[in-house]
Amino acid sequence: MYLFITQLSLLDIILSTDILPNLLDITLHDGCAMSLAGCIIQFSFFAHAEASECFLLTVMSYDRYLAICKPLHYNAIINQSICIKLVIIIWLLGFKMTLVNSISLCSLFYCGPNTIHHFFCDYLQILELSCSDISWIHIQTYLVGIICVVAPFMIIVISYICIVITILKIKSITGRKKAFTTCSSHLTVVCIFYGTLIAVYMFPTKGQLDILSKVLSLFYTVMTPLLNPIIYTFRNKDFKKAIEKVKS
Repeated sequence: MYLFITQLSLLDIILSTDILPNLLDITLHDGCAMSLAGCIIQFSFFAHAEASECFLLTVMSYDRYLAICKPLHYNAIINQSICIKLVIIIWLLGFKMTLVNSISLCSLFYCGPNTIHHFFCDYLQILELSCSDISWIHIQTYLVGIICVVAPFMIIVISYICIVITILKIKSITGRKKAFTTCSSHLTVVCIFYGTLIAVYMFPTKGQLDILSKVLSLFYTVMTPLLNPIIYTFRNKDFKKAIEKVKS
């Protein structure tokens, strides 16, 4: 689990490094200028971090499922070699999904407006600048969204349904509390991350207030990377023991 949390931290660092400098520049100077190439590069880093995090949260949910529902088989299934392979697959899948969208953006012709009403170069905002036919890109976007967002989310939901059923079968209150504590941090992160992600991308944006879209985007680009270390740290027994040693 520590290996997966490390990867989550790395993805949060990439996301924050990609978004925050531009956000601060816009806040201080009421806007900023960026080349089209720079805009697509910013989107590529953002998309890679988000797609990889979707896959990573899915793997972490499966890890929690095995720990609670199949505890006797956990050590046989999850070992260091498997974890490293899963991490490599996560990063490669995130890169491939991002590459598809980035190549599509580079293939378009841009001759329209050159102003983006957002604090970073998001996919839909870049498409609005294009004069090309983007109907095929919308189909591609739905397919990528199913692979990166919908499918991982369904796996997470199924994993937690099995976890809840298993927890309810535990007779002792102490046992239930211990089992729930095992996955509570991950469940909190999933709710925050997927809740805002689905609200922004899965629902129609026509007529949606710009300020609402920006606030929701702010949650999964800035607030989630900020909250993740706090959520995992304060529920970590090793961290609590280290704090107690420092106090003593």
